[in-house]
Amino acid sequence: MENHPRIEIMDTTLRDGEQTSGVSFVPREKLMIARLLLEDLKVDRIEVASARVSEGEFKAVRMICEWAERRNLLSRVEVLGFVDGKISVDWIHNAGCRVINLLTKGSEKHCRFQLHKTLQEHLHDILKVVDYAHTVGMDVNVYLEDWSNGIKDSPDYVFGLIDGLKDSGICRFMLPDTLGILNPLQVIEYMRKMKKRYPDLRFDFHAHNDYDLAVSNVLAAVLSGVKGLHTTINGLGERAGNAPLASVQAILKDHFHAITNIDESRLNDVSRVVESYSGVTIPANKPIVGDSVFTQVAGVHADGDNKNNLYCNDLLPERFGRVREYALGKNSGKANIRKNLESLGLELDEDSMKKVTERIIELGDRKELVTQEDLPYIISDVLKHDGEEEKVKLLSYFVTLAKGLKPMATLNIEINKKTYQESSSGDGQYDAFVRALRKIYKEILGRKFPRLLNYAVTIPPGGRTDAFVHTVISWEYEGREFRTRGLDADQTEAAIKATIKMLNIIEKE
Repeated sequence: MENHPRIEIMDTTLRDGEQTSGVSFVPREKLMIARLLLEDLKVDRIEVASARVSEGEFKAVRMICEWAERRNLLSRVEVLGFVDGKISVDWIHNAGCRVINLLTKGSEKHCRFQLHKTLQEHLHDILKVVDYAHTVGMDVNVYLEDWSNGIKDSPDYVFGLIDGLKDSGICRFMLPDTLGILNPLQVIEYMRKMKKRYPDLRFDFHAHNDYDLAVSNVLAAVLSGVKGLHTTINGLGERAGNAPLASVQAILKDHFHAITNIDESRLNDVSRVVESYSGVTIPANKPIVGDSVFTQVAGVHADGDNKNNLYCNDLLPERFGRVREYALGKNSGKANIRKNLESLGLELDEDSMKKVTERIIELGDRKELVTQEDLPYIISDVLKHDGEEEKVKLLSYFVTLAKGLKPMATLNIEINKKTYQESSSGDGQYDAFVRALRKIYKEILGRKFPRLLNYAVTIPPGGRTDAFVHTVISWEYEGREFRTRGLDADQTEAAIKATIKMLNIIEKE
């Protein structure tokens, strides 16, 4: 294999990826993904649909092709078509697309039992479609469906098919492992046979992941001299999916020094858009794009990163528009916590560091999720001596919730060293608490009480019941807006903490 092979990437997220069970993109989503693939990620070609599927599919292809033509990218947009005389060609041509990926039978079994035809009959039908496509100005690539079984069980059929098509002006012969049956050693064996017999033809390889070998098989194809690969974003596709573009790109570059046009820095962003549109969640440990893959958990790893990047490989997160993170929990050492503090621009002395570390380990033992955003609050909770004296202190409170009755709140609060007590009902526990507080400020103190503008609650993904709740409340007071945050395992308690912080802010003013 040459030292730096140039590899062409064809992404089929919008065709094979949409064949993932439960996935369906609306036309505007297809257009957005097409734009991201061609303009942001810079893939060489995209396959955007199958012919004759639906009116919505026709509309999507037309939208993509109109956009691509304005950007001079139309030659890079392809649609799957069938050996059906003029029908698929006309459908694709009328939608504005100029490249048909013609689905032919790549195994004798498929040809005989699905079409009930001989090789010569099938060849005759294919050539009619190819000739017609050329007369209307379209380029033709051909898929040899079930090629992997064909080359294994009926190689003479495969060679006969290609012999009959190789002089008909077809641009690429695309070889799919349709049922995901091959292993890398077989890919090398069969691809080398193809390359040896047809050294001048352009071959693409299209992997499926049924045995979790799609990425390995793609790389075996590259080792064998294949110059074109098919991928999808996040590995979407029929059954177990296709080869994921992010993984393929990383291995091509790092292990084979191959040259592609892919902009790696956009892989993560595009992956998230496709995750959102497809509704298929990316596993946290999925290489390159998973939430956790650039997160060090063990404190010894963070310590090693501080000492000449001992736990880093070539997959630097910055390559993919990401950053390395250091998990906080019972396995965290001081090095992990120090890394997170550096990111936040915070510094602690050794004694404070020890106290914060103990607190995080304690929370980790309770299985509570600790994030970088939690750190300032944890530091504030642990290091009571670090701030000015609070002018407003919540001494105690009591809230009730009973079916059929409005929630009640009674609170005891110290404001500028004077104690006040009040009760109120409300539409919820927190609403009752705020109403009682407002009574103290308005009726007893004769003061204005800030207006609540917005109330947002966030919890970590997965609905963990033992995790922290972040409550962020926006307030308006004396013509200015500001926000305060509360952090607790209980939502009402988190909101109350945010409210007491707000009262201390206005007292200081």
